[in-house]
Amino acid sequence: MTVELAAHRRHLRSQLRARRHGLPAAERIAAAERIAERLLALPFAPSAGHVAGYWAMDGEIALHAWQLQLPADCTYCLPVIAGDRLAFAPWRPGDPLVSNRYGIPEPAVEPAFLLAAEEMAFVVLPLVGFDTGGERLGMGGGWYDRSFAFRQDRSAPPWLVGAAFALQQVDAPLDTADWDVALDAVCTESRTHQFRRPKTP
Repeated sequence: MTVELAAHRRHLRSQLRARRHGLPAAERIAAAERIAERLLALPFAPSAGHVAGYWAMDGEIALHAWQLQLPADCTYCLPVIAGDRLAFAPWRPGDPLVSNRYGIPEPAVEPAFLLAAEEMAFVVLPLVGFDTGGERLGMGGGWYDRSFAFRQDRSAPPWLVGAAFALQQVDAPLDTADWDVALDAVCTESRTHQFRRPKTP
């Protein structure tokens, strides 16, 4: 990544995070409810299998409303830092949590019980910004890009869906690096942006 691209991304992150933090609490709660409805209505929304969300931090969309409405055969998971990538662990409200190196809560489980990214059926990702082509701007650590590098061509599972407020969409295409992994869809409180369609039988 060039110095210019890195500087541009830092500036854009700062702008978008400020927009997100400026939303009143009532709007955040209402948006989370509408986004949950959109996630559940996706044509590839899971009916079974391991489904991953995230623990909302820094003004991100909370996923509790979506988690509580998932089909009974879905197992909800949270990301866990495992080396230089993310693994995933089943989690239900009330299960023990520990803070990782960034202060983000993650399930308190033994490494033997962690699931690989390839074992997920559907993953909802946090993001700072997104564009009309499904490119995602994250916090800059590259955790999701490294963990889902096998999804570069959008042909392998799991489905990757961003959850965002509408004001996090950028007008111009995001400058991307070779390792950036694009999303299949983004759900906001106002619409669903779908970038990849399920294959028809």
